[in-house]
Amino acid sequence: MRVFLDNCTSPVLAATLDGFLAHLGHGAVHIRDLPCGRSAPDTEWMRHLSQTGDDWLVITGDGRIQRNRAERIAFRQAGLKGLVLAPAYQKTPLHQQASLLLWRWPDIAGLLRFAPPFLFELPMSRSGGLRPLPL
Repeated sequence: MRVFLDNCTSPVLAATLDGFLAHLGHGAVHIRDLPCGRSAPDTEWMRHLSQTGDDWLVITGDGRIQRNRAERIAFRQAGLKGLVLAPAYQKTPLHQQASLLLWRWPDIAGLLRFAPPFLFELPMSRSGGLRPLPL
C-alpha cells in the first residue's frame, strides 16, 4: 500500500509517514514528488494514482473532495481510499499532526479492510472515532 498526501498537507508530513511505513513494507509520497507535480488539479492526480496499479490511501486536508461533484466522481472512478484531516489539523503544529497520524495509524490501517472507494474524516484527537463521509 502507498499513501498519497496532497497540497493541503506538508511534504514533511509525507516524509515522516514514509519513514514510519517503511518498516511495514509501505510508503508515502507527497504530490510534489509525482510526475504530475504540485500544480496538478485534484482530478488529474486522482487519475494518475489510479493508473499506477498501486493500492493508494489518500490523506488530505481538503474536505471539498466530498462536496465538489467533479472531484467526487473522479475519486470514485479512481477507486481510491481516502482520509480527510479534520479542519483543526490546519491550525495544529506540524509535529503534533505527525504525532497524531502515527498514534492513530492502527485505526487508519483498520479502514483498509473496506473496499474502495471510501472517505473518512480523522478527528484531531487520539480517541475520537473516524467518521465516514458520503462519497
